Amino acid sequence: MFLTVTLSLLQGLATTVKLFALTLLFSLPLGLIISFGSMSRFKILRYPVKTLVWVVRGSPLMIQLLIMYYGPGLLFGWELLPRFTAALVAFVINYSCYFSEIYRGGIEAIPKGQYEAGQVLGMTKSQIFCKVVLLQVVKRIVPPMSNEIITLVKDTSLARIIAVYELIWNGQTFIKSAGIIWPLFYTTVFYLVFNGALTLLFGYIEKRLDFFKC
Repeated sequence: MFLTVTLSLLQGLATTVKLFALTLLFSLPLGLIISFGSMSRFKILRYPVKTLVWVVRGSPLMIQLLIMYYGPGLLFGWELLPRFTAALVAFVINYSCYFSEIYRGGIEAIPKGQYEAGQVLGMTKSQIFCKVVLLQVVKRIVPPMSNEIITLVKDTSLARIIAVYELIWNGQTFIKSAGIIWPLFYTTVFYLVFNGALTLLFGYIEKRLDFFKC
């Protein structure tokens, strides 16, 4: 039974890791784009972006998952998205908005004098951002970004609300099929190992960035 449970949980873990990895792949660059929109000088762009971020951050991710899966069909009569795709889109939108605020805070924390110094040296805006600002931003955002990424690992369990067979779903099935609950607790070990590995990784990254003092 232990081997059967472990194999089932590993299948669920594969889905969890896939959702986690793809969410990061798309939401990290999209979050940076959204942060530029929220800092734009053009009100016609800045206010809609800020409103989007406010709505997404202020509403439960579970509701966003349900809307993304059932909404197109109920509102417009479209075919439902595949469950995993709907979950991925909801996660990407949600975490892009959270990451955008982290990016924005990191960028706005850089003293304006550094931008002015770069301009005095004849650097373009893109050169100033890439060569002067970027390293400082990365160092500043690593701690809050690591917290959000670890939270993402745990939030992937919400995908079961639209029947995505992730880690907890696979552990929960043994309650009905075999009348045992310990597999559900066993899933905690997988989350702890996953998050432990991420904690070590981000700790290593922070140490590597210690040479750059902000």
